[in-house]
Amino acid sequence: MPIPKKLLSRKEEITKDFFVLLEKHIDDVLTGKTDTMYHIKDFAALLFIHPTHFSNTIKLTTGYSPCHFAEQRVMEEAKKMLSDTNKPINEISYRLTFNEPTNFTKFFKSFEGITPKQFRKQLLENT
Repeated sequence: MPIPKKLLSRKEEITKDFFVLLEKHIDDVLTGKTDTMYHIKDFAALLFIHPTHFSNTIKLTTGYSPCHFAEQRVMEEAKKMLSDTNKPINEISYRLTFNEPTNFTKFFKSFEGITPKQFRKQLLENT
């Protein structure tokens, strides 16, 4: 007896739903509707699945963990805010749900190799 197609596509459905939830959550963060960043368990709960199953499914489907995509989106927004606005870095860090600006600086530097201040300075020098 063949496996129904619906069961074969469940992992793609979970992945698609995760990306929709992630975008909505990032929008909520940016508009101030929430001041906390979701964790893996929060996304899993919204999808009514176990966090381990959720994480494994995303990694199986995409090759990356859900954290990778969440961090990538935060970095995209951080870069956009640093380049498009004159907001102070500490204000950007709080907007992106970091409790301390130093945590934002460490996070940013771990991905970009430079601090947010250095990133902004480089942008100004290149324009």
